[in-house]
Amino acid sequence: MSATTIQLQRPLRQLAPMGLALMVVLAGLAPRESSALPAFARQTGQNCVACHAGGQFPELTPYGRMFKLTGYTAGSRALPLSVMGVLNAAKVSNTSKSDDPAADFQKNGTPVFSSGSLFVAGKITDNIGLFSQITYDNFAGQNANGEFYGHSQADNIDLRYADRFVDANRDLVVGVSLNNNPSVTDPWNTAAAWMQYVPAASLTSHQFTDAATPFPGFGAGGNIAGVNAYLYWNKTLYAELGTYKTAEQGLSFMSAGIDDASKTKLSGANNPYWRLALTREWGPHNLMVGTSGMIAHVYDVGTDTSDPDNLGLYRNTGLDAQYQYLLDPHTVTAQFAYMRQVQTYSANAVANASASATYVLGDGVTPVSLANPSDTSNVFRAKVTYVYQARYGGSLAFFNKTGTTNTLNQTSGFDATNCGGTVCNASSLRVNGNLSGNPATTGLTLEAFWFPIQYVRVGAQYTAYSKFNGTADNYDGFGRNARDNNTLFAYLWFAY
Repeated sequence: MSATTIQLQRPLRQLAPMGLALMVVLAGLAPRESSALPAFARQTGQNCVACHAGGQFPELTPYGRMFKLTGYTAGSRALPLSVMGVLNAAKVSNTSKSDDPAADFQKNGTPVFSSGSLFVAGKITDNIGLFSQITYDNFAGQNANGEFYGHSQADNIDLRYADRFVDANRDLVVGVSLNNNPSVTDPWNTAAAWMQYVPAASLTSHQFTDAATPFPGFGAGGNIAGVNAYLYWNKTLYAELGTYKTAEQGLSFMSAGIDDASKTKLSGANNPYWRLALTREWGPHNLMVGTSGMIAHVYDVGTDTSDPDNLGLYRNTGLDAQYQYLLDPHTVTAQFAYMRQVQTYSANAVANASASATYVLGDGVTPVSLANPSDTSNVFRAKVTYVYQARYGGSLAFFNKTGTTNTLNQTSGFDATNCGGTVCNASSLRVNGNLSGNPATTGLTLEAFWFPIQYVRVGAQYTAYSKFNGTADNYDGFGRNARDNNTLFAYLWFAY
């Protein structure tokens, strides 16, 4: 038996209790016929496969995309409530290189109920519809005794007005969205808001799961307030333009549940977002190629917004594409997304990093370089998924992040001052520390999943790293290697 086989079998054996727990839960769900549908299914009278490719929520089919673009208004008004929950467990390959494994890998290999969501969604009028999600995080924080506590907050909100004009020469959809997350309006799963879709627990044992790997995204993040206008012409051209501001005053519901010090705060409303895509459908095939971008003026978290020296800038530019083949019993989806981000740090962030830098090079004497005022990062992600009979499926994903080296991002290093003039790394951050100051991270995620019934998904992912935080070996300065972060992740995900 090979060493690789042994390494894979160990985490599988250790996750066996979770598999039993998932089957117990599943047994309680599977025997009964679905007596109620999720909000959109009730409204349209369609099952999950009509809107979701191979039934894998939230990835959309052409029908599902048109439903979204026309403002969630197709069908008749129905009970606008749905719920979603996730049970999961994560097992990290190596927990030995840690001062406190219980803190660095919380509940490692233990099944947990990680989160739940309440959706208020559906048709309001013939032209107005809503998608809104409130999420409860069961491990949002810990008290002084180390006990976890949960917390709820606004997640994704998309309130739309839309209309469709169809005649012999045109098929035009136009709309306006009030939303809280750049790209949540996007109907393709290569969008930043949707490409990462299997939720993981906010535990340190889950910090290396696929959900935590690099995904193309916008520096502004979410829980902000934006107004976007869009059009979709002849099922060929999609264009969207909007701008964002801080979710405050009358729009504060878009960041509900987030304390003021943790909120994303933007300077003014001049933070534009754009999206352009070309699409084509022929037979069971559909293809999209597109681009998106955003410029955001963002204050450092928790700082005084009256001080302009706390203001930083993000410039994001992305390219993406998606191909689908949808013909029973087969579903194939291929995606790629690339995002380039140029981040200009606030004057105070650069000054504070340079003033507090105590690290030296390996000789124990030479100081590291001063912090750079800006960084450029590049994230590339590609994924292929296959589903058979809307019941059995698997995927392979590749992720790669590169970027500039900057001592501002260095959290591990040699600190001669704290070691009495000798070379050591006592002040370094273990496990997720960065010795190089470079963000380079590369790896693969293999996934297999099963839909025992259409509203329940059971799956397992194995994420393997070849590079983490800038290097393959000793990335934190304490001998931890990228492959030590390889993680097996199992989940049961249901929506009802």
